[in-house]
Amino acid sequence: MKNSKTIMIVEDDQGFQDIFAVMLEGTGHKIISAYDGNDALDKLEKQIPNLIILDILLEAMMGDALFLHLKRVPEYAKIPIIVVSSFPARDYKNLEEIDPQLVFLEKPFTKKTLLEVVEAKLS
Repeated sequence: MKNSKTIMIVEDDQGFQDIFAVMLEGTGHKIISAYDGNDALDKLEKQIPNLIILDILLEAMMGDALFLHLKRVPEYAKIPIIVVSSFPARDYKNLEEIDPQLVFLEKPFTKKTLLEVVEAKLS
């Protein structure tokens, strides 16, 4: 697909990784799976995605720490990020202050909502 983009999903729960894969199936986008913040950083050295879907609660490096790191590194600072969490968005207002373009999705969300947000961020 000529408009194919690369999406990195940073999620330590294999079940949610699978859910994201199913929800994004058929979009034509390439998916890179990372299972914690350190894994994401290793994979970013090999390929910079067009979008990151980032869970907040991760092993090894929490999602908010990874978010802050990415925004400080010039090569990664402009990558759009969708933060997902079962905690309310109000708990992470500080992240929106750093990146006003940040989109926060509270779990659970629908496939339609995810696809709309993903396509808006990729366009």
